[in-house]
Formats: sequence, C-alpha cells, structure tokens
Amino acid sequence: MSSPNLHPMLNVAVKAARAAGAIINRAALDVEAVRISQKQVNDFVTEVDHASEQAIIETLLGAYPGHGILAEESGSQYGAKDSDYVWIIDPLDGTTNFIHGFPVYCVSIALSVRGKIEQAVVYDPTRNDLFTATKGRGAYMNERRIRVSKRTRLNECLISTGFPFRTGDNFKQYLAIMADMMPRAAGLRRPGAAALDLAYVAAGFTDAFFETGLNPWDVAAGSLLVTEAGGLIGNFTGEPEFIDQRECLAGAPRVYGQLVPLLAKYSKFATVDEKLRASDRVRAVSASTKASKADESVDLYARSTVPGFADEAAEAPAPAVAAAAPAPRKLTRVRRDAPANGAPSEGNSSAK
Repeated sequence: MSSPNLHPMLNVAVKAARAAGAIINRAALDVEAVRISQKQVNDFVTEVDHASEQAIIETLLGAYPGHGILAEESGSQYGAKDSDYVWIIDPLDGTTNFIHGFPVYCVSIALSVRGKIEQAVVYDPTRNDLFTATKGRGAYMNERRIRVSKRTRLNECLISTGFPFRTGDNFKQYLAIMADMMPRAAGLRRPGAAALDLAYVAAGFTDAFFETGLNPWDVAAGSLLVTEAGGLIGNFTGEPEFIDQRECLAGAPRVYGQLVPLLAKYSKFATVDEKLRASDRVRAVSASTKASKADESVDLYARSTVPGFADEAAEAPAPAVAAAAPAPRKLTRVRRDAPANGAPSEGNSSAK
C-alpha cells in the first residue's frame, strides 16, 4: 500500500521491497529446502536472492522503464544503460544469516540520480521494519522520524562492524582494529547485514558502524538513511565519496569524529606514514596473540581481564603436582605463658 507522504519514486521502491520481503518470508518457513550455490569462499547465493531480485526489478522497471539497474546478482543486465537514474539493489543482504535461519537480513534499494543517492529503502522482513529516506526530507522507520544517537562518549557507544570472511581479506589488520576499538567502546557487534547495520545507526540503535570490502549495493540505501538522520558517513579517512571505495565508516557526528583518527591509518587511502604506523600496530597485536608454552593451560583472555586471576593462576599448582602426595609442612607452635609450677606447657615451642 502506497503512502501519500512518500515521494512517488520511494513509494514504488517500498512496493518492490515488500514484494521481495514476501518471497523471503515464504522461503524462510523451510530454509533447508532452499537451493544454495557459492560465488566464492563463504559468499553464498540462493534461489531466493534471484527470485527477490527479479521481483524488485520488474516492479521498478514497470513504473520507470527508462531507468537503469545495478543489482548484486544481475549487475547492469537490466534497464537502460545510459540513464541518469540508476536503481542500486541488494535483494537479500545477509544471505549467510538467512540460510542458517539467523533472522538478521534485509532488502536494500536505493535510487542514484546523476551519481547522488536520492531515495532509499531498507526493509527487514523478519520484523516488518521499513526504513525510508528521501534526500532533504529526513529518515523514517515505519513512518516515524528517526535520528542518530545522542551519545558523545566513545566508552558508552555500541559499535557494529563486519569481520573478514573472504579469501584474501586482511585478517591480521582486523585484529589490530578490534584491539584498538574494543577497549574504547561499550561493545562491538557483528550482525552480518551491512544495510541493516547502517539503518540501525540512523535509528540510534547503534552509535557507529565500520567495515571494509563492501559493494555499492551494500551501502547505497543505508548511506542516505544515516545522513538524513543527522549522521556522517565516509571512508576510514573521513572522505564522503566512499560508495565505490570498499570501506565505510558511519556514525553520529561526535562519535564519527573520534573514530576517524582510530581507523584512518588502516585505510587504503592513508598516507605512507600512517600506513607504516598501521603495519607496526598489526605486527604488535599479532605478536601479542602468540601465547608462550607456559601460558597454554591458562585462558589468555581471562588472565588479561579478571582482576587477580593471573596471580592466582601463577600460584596454583599444576595438575600433576596436585595429584601427588602433599609435601610435609613445618608447623609453628604458639608460645603460651608457662604454668605456675614451671612445667613446660603443650603450646610451648620448647616442649617435645
């Protein structure tokens, strides 16, 4: 059902997103029956991705046959090739979550006009949550205006991210980023659907989001939601032209300003000096995660976070020693006042 308060193009995008959501929800009733293929290691696609993408494209081109299409599964195969209006589509963001029955995934649709995102829809079919934005008109969740979080202190912030999962991802660099981030934030989360992560930043459910390796269809709709909700979005160095750069940082303005200095050295656009600093940090963190043989029987994370745990662990006997017979201990007796007759008492250390 269209809303008279929405831009006409956004109304069509909402209709398309809901059609795709209906397909996804039906398939979710029997996930084990869904046919799955693998594009590359840990990167899956299902028949549901293809079916929902087709439903979105048919709806959009039925209303605007002169528009272009950029979709995750079919690329630019459909639509006009030279239009100033291009729909950027992710029919099922969070496919890995979906095929496991983990209910964190969404449909993402954005309209780019001469290279600028002007309409955005992110639809969560499991919760029936609809996030929408039109450039200059604000961001909404289920027709209620949303704003980014008001938190300003990083140690109070909940930050979402995405962990590396593809062949060739720089896993050691992510360890260094997490080592920098986790002690400074209230929590770090990896939900698994970037478009929904950005919608949650816009709604103030999380305070910031960062990830590398993202494609335009992962971030296009979410980027407009964030900015229309009063947030900032860019690459790790803070530059706003990020959609094709495969790295993304978004958050409330004060939080964003604190995260850029932390993440800038890990950006592929960092200066030479910053990249050297990042390399030194990666090596330091990598070296610190290699436990010595003496530490193998003790949980390193617990030793580093539980007060007094390391001292207790160091003093505790090894299992083999504990099983052996206890060594004799020297007893110390307490001297007491001698009796009136001068006989040694039992508590006298001179008594035999």
